[in-house]
Parts: sequence; structure tokens; C-alpha cells
Amino acid sequence: MLLLVILIVVLALLFDFVNGMNDAANSIATVVSTRVLSPRLAVLWAAFFNFAAAFGFGVHVATTIGKGIVEISIVDEWLILSALIGAIVWAHGCTHFGLPISVSHSLIGGLAGTGIMKGGLGALVPAGLIKVVAFIFLSPLIGMLLGYLFMVLVAWLVRKKTPNRVDRLFRVGQLVSSAAYSLGHGTNDAQKTMGIIALVLYTSGYLESFYVPVPVIIAAYLAIALGTYTGGWRVVKTMGMKLTHLKPVGGFSAETASAVVLLGTAAAGIPVSTTHTIAGAIMGVGATRRLSAVRWGVAGRIVWAWILTIPFSGLVGAFFYFLISEVRKLLP
Repeated sequence: MLLLVILIVVLALLFDFVNGMNDAANSIATVVSTRVLSPRLAVLWAAFFNFAAAFGFGVHVATTIGKGIVEISIVDEWLILSALIGAIVWAHGCTHFGLPISVSHSLIGGLAGTGIMKGGLGALVPAGLIKVVAFIFLSPLIGMLLGYLFMVLVAWLVRKKTPNRVDRLFRVGQLVSSAAYSLGHGTNDAQKTMGIIALVLYTSGYLESFYVPVPVIIAAYLAIALGTYTGGWRVVKTMGMKLTHLKPVGGFSAETASAVVLLGTAAAGIPVSTTHTIAGAIMGVGATRRLSAVRWGVAGRIVWAWILTIPFSGLVGAFFYFLISEVRKLLP
């Protein structure tokens, strides 16, 4: 059983790494597309602040993932293993095709799907799932609204300055806003892996009560930072170059809006999608010029990927739970 627990912890950290790879686009797409930083420096900048989020932001999201999606009484190592496989398969496939899906929602979908396969619909925790599903729609809408408002406010504040001066000013400002966004990304997404690892340690008897040990916190933040550093360049291209054309002032507004949403929801323990939030903010910024400035065809493809993530990762997780259960029956 110890080997199984070790395997699950390794897979959870691998999932965290893939999360960082896919969501590298969210952290650096705007600073790369506006040429404030080179891609190599941008991923290093984002990875540093992803890891810095380990210090001082609590574990509220980790607690929601560990206790608020599936009834903890039915959770065992095999259920968690199947959920992780479902999440990793879906996330890797979408990263390969350049779709900026919510990697964290693929984990939630994997948990929900395996929970239903094992214990039926009664295995789910309605309050936790309602929060997650609601913010599939609310986080991009709030991000879009704040992105629009920040862009309008900033444009008014710099209305008397020359375009070149505005550009120079917000090239520096984007470094700050990108750092703030990366902190929000780290504190929200790395905690989802922490919740899974703490859950398997608790259900297997290695923790007397459910909590997140410090070594788990450090390992999860380190894994997501390393994933961010490797980058997911196809997704970067989609988020930073295909969705709308951004200047430094627009990148600053989108990142600032997203950071506000992510840090606020992390404090409230709501596991939102960083991808949904930044995409909504980028669209909000683009819409301040004109609605046609946003490439709504690309946006629609992204939205469909968001909607399909939880059910499809749930199906993959449920399939692997069924497969593992059948194999276990055949073993002596």
C-alpha cells in the first residue's frame, strides 16, 4: 500500500507540473505578446512568483478540494489514482492541441466521475460542486468586467500622455501585474494538488486528521513552478496572440483584473480556473476598443473546451476506476 501511496503522490505532482505547463500561458502570454519580456525571461519570472505564493496565502482551496467535492468517507487510494489519471489524460491532450482548458477543473471532474462510479450521485458534495460550477461562468465574466473597467480607468488616467510614454510606463507596470497574477495562479492552482496529496495521506492512515503538511505545500508549489518554467508554447500563442491584439497597457489591465479575482477567490476557498479568469479579462480589455477586436471564433473554441472539461475528465476517470476495479478482481 505504501508503494501505491507513493505512486499517487508522484502522479499528483506530475499533474501539478502539467498544470504549470498549460497555465504558463496564463502567466506570461500578455508579457510575451507585448514583447515586455522574452519568452525565457517571462517563464522564469512567472515560475518564481508561482513558487513565492507558497508563503502566506493559506490552504483554503486545498481544503475545498480534499473535503468539498466527494464525500471523504468513500475516498480511497484507488479512487484518487483514477481521478488523477483522468485529469492528466484530458489536460495533456488539450495542452497538445493548444487548448487553454482549466487543468484544475479536469482534476475536479476526475474526482467527481470516480466518486459517482464508486458511490453514485450521493457520493458528491453538492455545496462544493455548486461553487465550482458557478465559477466556471462567474470567473470569466468577472474577469471580463474587471478587465474592461481597469482598461477604461487606465485609459482615462493616461489620456493626456503620448502613446510612446504610455507604452514605456506600462512595460514596467506589466512586470508588476504579471507577478501579481502569477501569485494568484500559484495560490489557487497549486493548492488543488495539495488537497489531493493530503487526502490520500489521510485516507491511507498517514495523517490522523485532514490537514496539509508543510512538505506537501513546498513540493506542490515547486512542481507547478517547474511546470511553468518549461512553458506550454502552443497555449501561449492561443492566449497571447490569437485571442486579441494587446499592448502593454492592455496586458497590465488584464493581469491586474485577473490577480484581483484569483487572490479574492483563493482567500474564500473557491477553486476557480485561472485560465477562465485571464481569458475573460483579455476579452474585456479587447472589447474596450470594439467588440470585433476580440476574435470570438477563437474565444468560442476555448469556451467549449471549458464546458467539456469536467464531464469528459470525469468520464475518463470513471473509466479508469472501472478498469482498475476489474483488474483487482482478477488478482489473487
